[in-house]
Amino acid sequence: MTNTQQNQPNTTKDIYQIVTNHIIEKLEKKIVPWQQPWTDSGLPRNLVSKKPYKGINVWLLNSLNYSQNYFLTFNQIKELGGSVKKGEKSQMVVFWKWLEKEDEKTKEVKKTPLLKYYTVFNIDQCTGIPKEKLPVKEERQNNPIEACEKVINEMPKKPIIKQDEQRAFYHTGEDYVNMPKLDSFVSSERYYGTLFHELVHATGHSERLNRKELLEQKGPQTRDYAIEELTAEMGASYLKSYTGIPHQNFEDNIAYIQHWLEKLKKDKKFIVHASGQAQKAVDYILNERVVEKEVEIFSDNTILKVEEIAEKNEELNKTRTRAKKEKNQAKVER
Repeated sequence: MTNTQQNQPNTTKDIYQIVTNHIIEKLEKKIVPWQQPWTDSGLPRNLVSKKPYKGINVWLLNSLNYSQNYFLTFNQIKELGGSVKKGEKSQMVVFWKWLEKEDEKTKEVKKTPLLKYYTVFNIDQCTGIPKEKLPVKEERQNNPIEACEKVINEMPKKPIIKQDEQRAFYHTGEDYVNMPKLDSFVSSERYYGTLFHELVHATGHSERLNRKELLEQKGPQTRDYAIEELTAEMGASYLKSYTGIPHQNFEDNIAYIQHWLEKLKKDKKFIVHASGQAQKAVDYILNERVVEKEVEIFSDNTILKVEEIAEKNEELNKTRTRAKKEKNQAKVER
């Protein structure tokens, strides 16, 4: 991929498979991307717009392990007067574009999501960016436990939290979270991590996000159940980094890693869908506006132009292939 292409949204590759392969590669190295905290390096965001990346992008970018999670497109680097260091590779950022199509019979306009991507570089991969444009690393001042309490207390339509049984679960029918007593846990941090997991489940209630994977699942062996569990895992991990509490180390848990490897290898859309659901759950708990698609770099006109070029190139390639086949056929007939 040339540098001039790295800013353009791409639709020709199987993006689901690329993302899934990346996560599988990490898991096979005993690294669980959604268990890697971004507390110290910061939530991955664009250096120019300062907007955080969403969904699977959080874990794709954070798993690169840079000291500061600030990223730029190739064009943004050039505009700032910088350049990419020789040999550095870009990282994919995925986003959704909604395509509109009118039904010929009903005239109803239907929207279909299309997954696309562009690429970015971390600021550590760049040189020549003016010092005043680079971020100053700030030390976190918050008390993690107080931060956890604040997140829980400010959750919209928060479910009742009970301590009736010595096990953690969310009761879908009666809409409450049950937690073991705090002193049952090894640490307060473990308690809040578990509570975050159950609160993410609770966001799926019909009065909140109405998540079908929670409400319509038919048992532990189903795809919906697995997606709901990974949604809660990823959502809780996000909230732990957000509040600054440490992550439980799953790197040596072979059974845990193998479980998710099997799911991902069977279903290339699994991780993208689960991470999207987790992001919506986190946005709900933190009372942040849910953004349907992540496109802070490109205008719709830019995307449409790129699509038009791609379509024309595809049609041209088809024409050339047909002509080549006809030419070869003519030679055979002679």
